[in-house]
Amino acid sequence: MTAVEVLMLVALVVVVAVSAAFAVGWVLLRRVQVSSRSLPQGDDPAFVAEKERQESTLAQLRAAADRASTTIDDAKAEVVAARAQVAAAKEKLLSVRAESARLGEAARGEADAMLERARQQAEQDAERFREAARRAADEETARLAASNRERALDVERRERLLEERERRLAEEAERLAERDRRLGVAETDLIEREAALAEREDGLADTEAEQRRELERIAGLTAEAAKAELVDAIEAQAKRDAALLVRDIEADAKHTADERARHVVVEAIQRVASEQTAESVVSVLHLPSDEMKGRIIGREGRNIRAFESVTGVNLIIDDTPEAVLLSCFDPVRREVARLALDRLVLDGRIHPHRIEEVYEESREEVGRLCQRAAEDALVEVGITDIHPELVTLLGRLRYRTSYGQNVLKHLVETSHIAGVMAAELGVERELIKRCAFLHDIGKALTHEVEGSHALVGADLARKYGEDEAVVHAIEAHHNEVPPQTIEAVLTQASDSCSGGRPGARRESLEAYIQRLERIEEIASGKSGVEKVFAMQAGREIRVMVRPDDVDDIGAAMLARDVAKQVEEELTYPGQIRVTVVRESRVTEIAR
Repeated sequence: MTAVEVLMLVALVVVVAVSAAFAVGWVLLRRVQVSSRSLPQGDDPAFVAEKERQESTLAQLRAAADRASTTIDDAKAEVVAARAQVAAAKEKLLSVRAESARLGEAARGEADAMLERARQQAEQDAERFREAARRAADEETARLAASNRERALDVERRERLLEERERRLAEEAERLAERDRRLGVAETDLIEREAALAEREDGLADTEAEQRRELERIAGLTAEAAKAELVDAIEAQAKRDAALLVRDIEADAKHTADERARHVVVEAIQRVASEQTAESVVSVLHLPSDEMKGRIIGREGRNIRAFESVTGVNLIIDDTPEAVLLSCFDPVRREVARLALDRLVLDGRIHPHRIEEVYEESREEVGRLCQRAAEDALVEVGITDIHPELVTLLGRLRYRTSYGQNVLKHLVETSHIAGVMAAELGVERELIKRCAFLHDIGKALTHEVEGSHALVGADLARKYGEDEAVVHAIEAHHNEVPPQTIEAVLTQASDSCSGGRPGARRESLEAYIQRLERIEEIASGKSGVEKVFAMQAGREIRVMVRPDDVDDIGAAMLARDVAKQVEEELTYPGQIRVTVVRESRVTEIAR
């Protein structure tokens, strides 16, 4: 029910109530008039009182009637106003309905337009999505096709390797079968010869016994006496011949001693290359004064222990004036320690916290030096267009050695040799120099990725967009894959020339470094170990453990386990000391 209808209902109720009151008053008034005519006239007090009471009542009724009339007039006015409001409300309702109808039509039209636009937009989006999906599908198809081609090439390469191995195995089996056949024939022949020799030995024994008896009869001596005389004669002749031989040898030695001595010394100097060995394991740092040694050691050896624990390098302070030695088989770790100690000496502030700060700075500096060394090597060989990741990997080879030979310098040398060979043969010089320069790139990842460094390097070159001729030369330079191109053959030849020249490599140094690395690996594989350093040229293993994970008893057990495993797996001269560092140090000896 609306507000106008409520207002009209209230007005109607008021009109009805006022009309009822007016009717009641009128009825009372008529009764009073009738009673006044029927009452006695005169001075009767009761009559007078009754008359006054009725007049008062009549006056009240008239007043009530007036009020009722006023109320009725007001109600009528309100009814009129209510009717006017109702009419206005009806007009407004009609206008609202008309506006609602108009808005509804407009809304329907706009809704239809929006639906049409939405349908068109949906069709456009669907078309765009279909196009994007088509492009993505094409790209994925191309990628899968490229991947399948690569896999097919890899499978083909592996099949060629397997076929080559099967061919070699078949040839080896044929050779073994032929060898077995020859051995069988030889064995039969030997058996026949042994039988014939046995018969001849029996005949010779009989003949010898007969001859001995005849000789004894003729010479009048027994066999023992004749043997003694013969031995004395032979001994005298041997002594004389030996004296003559010694005299001739001494004369010849005096004649050729100087020449042969010079030859032996020159050969040893050319092939040993002792300066390279010294640079591979020891660095010397010169100090401004001997007083600096005490500051490096620190109170009760605190600074030198902190330095060795942080860097993993053995710091040797001896009687050498104004110099200390840094010893470590890892050249990168040793170079970082050398830079850190040099900065600490120049700064003058040497304490454990400062050592850690300077060590981090020096490690970043060595990384920048590796990057610069790779860039300098590229400039030296004339290679400019190369992937940045390959430059970073080449920088790692600055401190990598192969049989004592620096790998980065070996790559530069190999590239120059290959360029000279290419110029002599009249083939493409730049491509062959690139093949030779990148042939050992896999050595930068051989400790991180399983497999031969030649195959690892080929995968790296293929990954970073190198030409297929370069990839083949890398994977074929150690004959894991048969060389099929002139670039691969010249890469092999230049690699052999660089590695085979006198003094280039020393296998003993490489074996020594591998032994130290294996020592660190053994200790690093134990639970709770934080850092491991091989010190004192591999005669001491220093193991830093996490105090929360390893207690004192566990430290003793860890030292014993490491020493036991070193005894079982490695061969080494002397003994190796295993030191586990927690808050106290527990030591075991591997004998």
